[in-house]
Amino acid sequence: MTTPAIDLMTSLRSGNSTAPRLTWYGPDSERVELSGKVLDNWVAKTSNLLQDELDAEPGMRLALDLPAHWKGMVWALAAWQLGLETVLDGGAADLLATTKPEPAAGKYGAVVAVALPALAMRWDGALPAGCLDYAAEVRSHGDVFMQHAEADPSACAIVGQDGRRHLHQDLLDGFAVPHEEGVRLHIPGRDGLEAALANALGAWRRGGSVVITHPDVEPTDKLLAAERIHGN
Repeated sequence: MTTPAIDLMTSLRSGNSTAPRLTWYGPDSERVELSGKVLDNWVAKTSNLLQDELDAEPGMRLALDLPAHWKGMVWALAAWQLGLETVLDGGAADLLATTKPEPAAGKYGAVVAVALPALAMRWDGALPAGCLDYAAEVRSHGDVFMQHAEADPSACAIVGQDGRRHLHQDLLDGFAVPHEEGVRLHIPGRDGLEAALANALGAWRRGGSVVITHPDVEPTDKLLAAERIHGN
């Protein structure tokens, strides 16, 4: 059975799939631009990692201890494509994706360490025993996701930082922030992953794209003009 997240990924990899959908500005002049096709590839690889290596299946809970970052967006989309429940409020979960794996060791069924630098090929330093290195593992997984079990549209898709729950079937109509058709939207990273996800979903469902800036990156008039930011 399909869900809005699955339909969204289908739309991102079809039609004008080479158009930018997600642009990230990070520290040290880092800029990453993902087309719909490339974004879908990263989401597919991450979904396959979850399903094939961590035995993730619909209904399981995945805690996302990640910032508003392009990899944080990929992780949420992958989880929803698989039918998982993403947890942002620090509640109990089966799995954890985090930039701080050491304190989480032993508290979850599986912990995935997510290195944020775009060119990172592995985690910088030692990892706790049993902790999976996302950067080192994800590229070996396939660019196409074949789901082993159907997601339940009526199941919970996300628990926000305030504990509010949204179902998979309501991601685009209840959780997403409405935006104009074809919007090119700036999302400040300081607002956190939940706000970034809600705004990006609202932009993508209307054929738009988003530019996310790290809290340390000043969204100058020059940057906004260069990225053709428009609409709301």
